[in-house]
Amino acid sequence: MIFKQEIIWGGRSLSIETGRFATQATGAVVVKYGDTMVLCTVVADTKASAERDFFPLTVNYIEKAYSAGKIPGGFIKREGRPSERETLVSRLIDRPIRPLFHKNFRNETQVMCTVLSFDGVNDADVISIIGASAALTISGIPFLGPIAAAKVGYQDGKFILNPQIGSETDLDLVIAGSQDGVLMVESGARELSEKDMLASLKFGYESFQPVIDIITKLAEECAKDPWDEPAPAAEIQGIVSEISGKFLNDIEKAYGGKSKHDRNEALSKAKQKITEHYKDNDEITEEILGEAFSEVCENFVRSKILDTGKRIDGRDTKNIRDISVDVSVLPKTHGSAVFQRGETQVLAVTTLGTAQDEQMVDSLAGEYKERFMLHYNFPPFSVGEIGRLGTPGRREVGHGKLAWRAVDAVIPSKNEFPYSFRVVSEVLSCNGSSSMATVCGASLALMDAGVPLKNAVAGIAMGLVIEDDKYEILSDIMGEEDHIGDMDFKVAGTVNGITALQMDIKVTSVTFEILEKAIKQAHIGRLCILNEMSKGLGTHRVELNVNAPKMVNIVIPKDKIREVIGSGGKVIREIIDQTGVKIDIDDEGNVTVAGQNAASVEQALEIIRGIALDPVVGVVYSAKVVKTMEYGAFVRFHGPREGLLHISEMFGKSAEKGSVSLNVGDDVEVRFLGVDHLGRPKLTCS
Repeated sequence: MIFKQEIIWGGRSLSIETGRFATQATGAVVVKYGDTMVLCTVVADTKASAERDFFPLTVNYIEKAYSAGKIPGGFIKREGRPSERETLVSRLIDRPIRPLFHKNFRNETQVMCTVLSFDGVNDADVISIIGASAALTISGIPFLGPIAAAKVGYQDGKFILNPQIGSETDLDLVIAGSQDGVLMVESGARELSEKDMLASLKFGYESFQPVIDIITKLAEECAKDPWDEPAPAAEIQGIVSEISGKFLNDIEKAYGGKSKHDRNEALSKAKQKITEHYKDNDEITEEILGEAFSEVCENFVRSKILDTGKRIDGRDTKNIRDISVDVSVLPKTHGSAVFQRGETQVLAVTTLGTAQDEQMVDSLAGEYKERFMLHYNFPPFSVGEIGRLGTPGRREVGHGKLAWRAVDAVIPSKNEFPYSFRVVSEVLSCNGSSSMATVCGASLALMDAGVPLKNAVAGIAMGLVIEDDKYEILSDIMGEEDHIGDMDFKVAGTVNGITALQMDIKVTSVTFEILEKAIKQAHIGRLCILNEMSKGLGTHRVELNVNAPKMVNIVIPKDKIREVIGSGGKVIREIIDQTGVKIDIDDEGNVTVAGQNAASVEQALEIIRGIALDPVVGVVYSAKVVKTMEYGAFVRFHGPREGLLHISEMFGKSAEKGSVSLNVGDDVEVRFLGVDHLGRPKLTCS
């Protein structure tokens, strides 16, 4: 039997249907918005491993080329490894649903959202979150939903619900939550004020409430019987109490260490001591003891924050760790900076390029080029571990995209700065928010390269510890605080406003009262970090780095583009071979010439101008003799043009034939006088 719920949402029809497709999945729905359709399925193992101490959830978002009427590119002609967008949307779906599974649910679970139809107007990311929520809600799995999501734009002082693809807005925000509050936020903005950002969150939250209602109605009609509530993996509360009573002093001393390394080493010794104490108790396994020890440590850190307002490194809730900035640290790169905050250290490196270096992106909506790239690397040594190197994981892709959003808002336009540029962030040491350190480092490295950013950008990670009605918001959280806390709230921006905001929580929701306080506290912290960054480099360098390519833009008439390119690209290849530069020409006649030195760039420009631009009457041009005759010399000037420099224009009207003193290959300056009745150039000696 097919069940369906439908509403008009944001001016378009949104429907959620189940019972037609994927009937063997634990839960399956098809969500349709406009003509974009996504199949969302969930399958969970009916048995949980007794030894598993984590929840094995996998979320996959898949874009099928056929959904947009396309055949995949490349040799194989079928979908391959996930694209960056698929990875990012998979994370977007995962983050709001993960905290809502029952805390004791350890069954392996997979959520898949497959784009079946794409209309080019309505994005599939938000409706995939809605579909995942609906599939989970009707599946019977112990999921504390439903949730919903919405996309919010902002233009001309007004908020836009689910703006269509390609819309120009000052905000690109995705918000997800339940009836009780917000669960996840992901956004990029063009220096939006804190007030407007908070208003956008409220707008999005209120906008998706009708969607929660129709998911609830669908579940009332067709939800499967609920699974039995999962039992605790092990009875550890008695052990937790015993460890707290006998070994809390050891744990407290361990957390007194000044560095992350010192604390970890001391905690390891404390755990060994506790393990030795229970070695003769066969009923207490290593897994049970490890879980109990982690809970005691977590309780200690949280209680200290809530009871004293002090953190394990001695800071209060609003203090920022010590910051240091060093720029131009790599002599042969175009721009570089090291940003360090506490024990988190990031090396950011900028490389400038031309339009040929832009990244080509093939999406369902079509191909486009990206001139600003930011890549984030998190090697295992940054946390003192040994690990296998491979392709970037979801975390690296997500952190890099967050930093990209934060900085992209202040990137100059192509007309203002014709270069493409790539920033690579190498995390050298990490103890809390390397993504926000990447924002700071990227901003500094770009300015060090001479990229005229509109403003410097900084980022800060905020945390939350909440118990019942008591809570504390933490500025600039460390790794330990991120692990035991209830919220990871990252805000990046300039002195003028917010450029990126990301929020994830581990509790069932967060109120707007908490969000408002977190945004205000983050604003103070961001200004503090920007002030410290300005001590290292206050604004972009006036001149480009000496290692950067030299680039000049000119505009030529559209009807001359073909002449500059030549048949089969012959002319432009000859210019490139002759001068060693890179040349890019678009359909509007914008020509960009880039090379490693100014002389080669100017040489290429002179040739292009000669081909595309007519000579100006009265202007003196450099010319080269290509042929001599008894009545004058033929010279090449202003690119490929040739004209006769008559003997009378060299020596006067009385000059005699044969008195030409020029030789082939000689350089001479000529003044352009116009053209004769046959269209031939008239030249004279300058």
